[in-house]
Amino acid sequence: MAIIKQYHKDTDTTYVYESISYWDAEKGQSRSKRRLIGKLDPETGEVIPTGRRGRTKKESTAAQAQETSVSNDTALLYEKSQARNRELEMQVRQLQAQVTELDRRNRQLTSAITKLYEMI
Repeated sequence: MAIIKQYHKDTDTTYVYESISYWDAEKGQSRSKRRLIGKLDPETGEVIPTGRRGRTKKESTAAQAQETSVSNDTALLYEKSQARNRELEMQVRQLQAQVTELDRRNRQLTSAITKLYEMI
């Protein structure tokens, strides 16, 4: 089971689905079934349940708590990944600077070696 977020640009709304994958032996492919959970609130990042007719308040509250937990976990993972990306970008810039300096030094040494061969 996975939580899928899908943005609809015509309505400027992000919908949140529960996706369950299964194997379709007839077609020989994996397939998935989606069930709408709700809309994503752009300001708070919380899921606003939709289509909950027929469910009791107890079930609805438990589902909301679980969805909020998943949303908070996702936000935390996103923040961590962003911080890691910034660290890696800084390392890449440092390594690129080192490569540039080594290339410059290599050209100098190659030039010195060429002059030595010419003298011999």
